[in-house]
Amino acid sequence: MADWRSPRAVSVYPAATPMHHESEVSSPSAPAVEVPAQGLSLRAVLIGVVLAAIACCVVSWAELVIKEIQIAICQFAPAAIGLLLVAVLANRVIRLISRRLSLNSAEIMIVYAMILVAALTTSRGLMEKWLPGLVGVNYYSTPENGWVDVLYPYIPSWLVPFDVRGAEKQEVSRLFYEGLGAGEKIPWRAWLTPILSWLIVIAAIFYLYFSLATILRKQWVDHEKLTFPLTNLPIELAREAAGRGTFFANKLTWIGFALPAFVFTLNGLHGLYPTIPMIPVKYELHPHFRAMGRPWKDIHYTVAFCSMAAVGFSYFLPAQLLFSLWFFFVLSRVQDIVFSAFGATPQAMPLYPCKVPHGYQAAGAYVVLTVYLVKAAIPHLRQVVRKAWTGDPTIDDSKELLSFRAAAGGLVLAFVVAVVWCMYSGMTWWMALIEIGVYVFVVSLIMARSVNEGGLLMTEASFRPVDLVRMFVPLSSVGKSNLASLGFFDAVFTRDLRGCLLSTFLDEMKIAEQVRLNGRALFGAVAVALVVGIGVSGFLALWLPYHIGGVGMYGYVYRSQPLHAFRFHVPAMMATQQFQPALPIYFSIGTLVTIGLSVMRARYWWWPLFPLGYALWGSWTMIVFWFPIFIAWLIKTALVRYGGMKLYATLRPLFLGLILGEFFMAVFWATFSGFTRSPAPFFPWP
Repeated sequence: MADWRSPRAVSVYPAATPMHHESEVSSPSAPAVEVPAQGLSLRAVLIGVVLAAIACCVVSWAELVIKEIQIAICQFAPAAIGLLLVAVLANRVIRLISRRLSLNSAEIMIVYAMILVAALTTSRGLMEKWLPGLVGVNYYSTPENGWVDVLYPYIPSWLVPFDVRGAEKQEVSRLFYEGLGAGEKIPWRAWLTPILSWLIVIAAIFYLYFSLATILRKQWVDHEKLTFPLTNLPIELAREAAGRGTFFANKLTWIGFALPAFVFTLNGLHGLYPTIPMIPVKYELHPHFRAMGRPWKDIHYTVAFCSMAAVGFSYFLPAQLLFSLWFFFVLSRVQDIVFSAFGATPQAMPLYPCKVPHGYQAAGAYVVLTVYLVKAAIPHLRQVVRKAWTGDPTIDDSKELLSFRAAAGGLVLAFVVAVVWCMYSGMTWWMALIEIGVYVFVVSLIMARSVNEGGLLMTEASFRPVDLVRMFVPLSSVGKSNLASLGFFDAVFTRDLRGCLLSTFLDEMKIAEQVRLNGRALFGAVAVALVVGIGVSGFLALWLPYHIGGVGMYGYVYRSQPLHAFRFHVPAMMATQQFQPALPIYFSIGTLVTIGLSVMRARYWWWPLFPLGYALWGSWTMIVFWFPIFIAWLIKTALVRYGGMKLYATLRPLFLGLILGEFFMAVFWATFSGFTRSPAPFFPWP
């Protein structure tokens, strides 16, 4: 077994390649003098609670009511950065009055960590998928789709707020979607049992994330030295808050800030006064392909989103990784052309915006990458087990969120709780093991890697755990009880991974290390933020639809996400399906290609194609960000070639300014539109 220091063990990722030095310029170096890490600050936590609650309100209103600004679906949430900027500016003013009253860098990062976790939890990290996912199946049941007869008998009564022995459009779901009438009240009692029941598995999943983040941090930060690109801007802002930075004093910062500020101010004014011109930030390409006839018309959905913030983030990634990401996305479209040219039209991947060959090749890539990650981490994992089992004092776990004993033991316990919960919800033991195991230890793991190493703003996969089962048996043979339970679990957890907290916890641990914040203190702050986020956003997630009506709110949350899995599963519950022999073939191709890419990447530093790009090629993440990544690749390649690393480092504030400007404008327009009930401009990260 290769040691973790061996390039062959880990060089399938950029952290182990010579090209990695490009990104290291962007990462603040560790303090030269070792000082004790700071513990939990009560005042920082109190400020964090207030701002986390505000974040819940802003995110709920912006995403569900305004609908044009998805302000917290990214792992680097604009809502969190906007509120962090407000906190930083306020702290600088306080610092001028009294240095003693101002917050230091570690305290600012406590506030940021709490805001970010609350914002993501309010959005796709949990709440926007959870509560609508429990009532949509009742409101949209009809005599035509037969869900009452086919699906309801397999739904446990404690899982949902409606009566599983009743009819479609019961009062609890009708009022949720159509709004309360005169004298009607929110049926809180109907929601009490399902909310408490679901909180069990939610707590288990979140603890699995805490445990994994604790176990992975040292391997990814100290051994593989990933750069964690999403931490650059928060750390710069923390330095500014403490009066130790030069970020705000740099003219390039404000030039970068001004570019997106101008575009989105103009576009916002266009919404208010249509005579004012606008600058498009979205250009759809697939209509042009369709007009060209076959084979071009069979290219899957392709659009160019022009996000300057995404260009800013991508600037800090290795050029070879940038090339791999956009190259494999384009290659997926070339594959569409090849299939069409040979007269084949592959089906769409169930529940995902890609085709079946793309989804199953990606699944094969995920499995291979997971094996490589585990293989690379084996020496570290042995230390974790030894520390957890024997308490070996020579192994230091003081920087982690949890002790290794709490992480390892909690990992096992939380996994068992989640599996048992799924079994009580209707899954068989083997389906529960596959669902939780693949979701947490394969999909979430690779999604975290795509963020902490690849710097991607959004986490989204191309397959669900049950799709792996479909490689061996038809979906109909899985069983009706399994399919009914999976419909809910997919809606709440596995189908849309945007807001996955595993990568967020790891990013926050990297930030904590940079600002000398104790890991246990970070855990306490994040735990409080989760309670605040779930509590405040949970109240809003019920209050808003019952008072406004979910039908008139954001369609994806109330009319698409809750129903996707059931629309696919119910036909399988009603009729026997045929086995699809092409599925394991596509999976095998993905496995072999990823192994080949990994071997080439391990043996030859000049090999330009990263297997991570192949794994992500069919995802919504790449549909949204392929074009900004391509632009960043062009810019960075030219700068490094003709100006060298000195010019690359000099322009760093310009690209951080792009991020800050676009995200600040998102918060500004969300707030402005919320108060004035006016339209908001479209932001290019849907």
